[in-house]
Amino acid sequence: MAAGGFEKLSILVVSLSFLCGDAFGGSCKEAKLCCTGRDSSCVVQKAPINAIIEDLSDKPCYCDHACLKLGDCCPDFKDACGVVDCQVTPWGPWSPCDADCGPGTMSRSRSIKVQPQNGGRHCPSLEQRRGCQVSTCHHHPDPAIKEIAMLLPGALSQSRIANATSDIRKNLRVRDPTEYPQYDPKKTYCVEFEVLKASKACRKESNYKALKEGERVCVRCESEALHESLGWRCQGHGVAGRITRWSALSAPHCHGKWLRASAEPDRTCEDRTCKDTSTWFIFV
Repeated sequence: MAAGGFEKLSILVVSLSFLCGDAFGGSCKEAKLCCTGRDSSCVVQKAPINAIIEDLSDKPCYCDHACLKLGDCCPDFKDACGVVDCQVTPWGPWSPCDADCGPGTMSRSRSIKVQPQNGGRHCPSLEQRRGCQVSTCHHHPDPAIKEIAMLLPGALSQSRIANATSDIRKNLRVRDPTEYPQYDPKKTYCVEFEVLKASKACRKESNYKALKEGERVCVRCESEALHESLGWRCQGHGVAGRITRWSALSAPHCHGKWLRASAEPDRTCEDRTCKDTSTWFIFV
């Protein structure tokens, strides 16, 4: 082809490219394109794909839903294709600190105002939590309010019994409650708790799965865990009507808060929860 003919062809291609750019203008609506999923052919480009002269400033934009993730959508893609992003309300106020004294947690929430449609942006988190500290503590007369209950699975109760009775001479001595008052059967008792909060680590521990928010568990205070300095009771057995803390001895990352379900301990341990071996534990 002669040099003059090539120049004319080049001018013609550039002219077509310019006209095509005017026709589409990077607009899904004008190009009448709106594709689902990922479709590389669903593209708006000023210059034709087979153009001889490439315009480096010509960047294609897409009208398929994959462009939302790839970030190469045409400016009007969402409007043209009915894509609606999730919209949420402003954050509500922070809740009061859930601790009566010392460290605790407070939370705030928001709700969904507009649900996402046609691949629109998903809704963000609707709840936030942050730590808090209560310094204006009202001192409770019962020292148990500050104690943390240390727990072991109820299955280990059998091990205690086996160890206590393996020595015959010790077994004979502890039968005398005047010399060994902690072994007096009347001093053992059970306490039922409602779990208010449990760390996520508890779910991974098979022995502590029963410690879930909203569940009731029974903790047995056996003779080996009685403390004379506490008036022959177990450490951390809680205070009626007040939130106290607990922690799993063999899994320290499993911890939380609970509330005593009854004002007085159960001396008979005949409660239904205490009879269910999957929902009872022992104090340490």
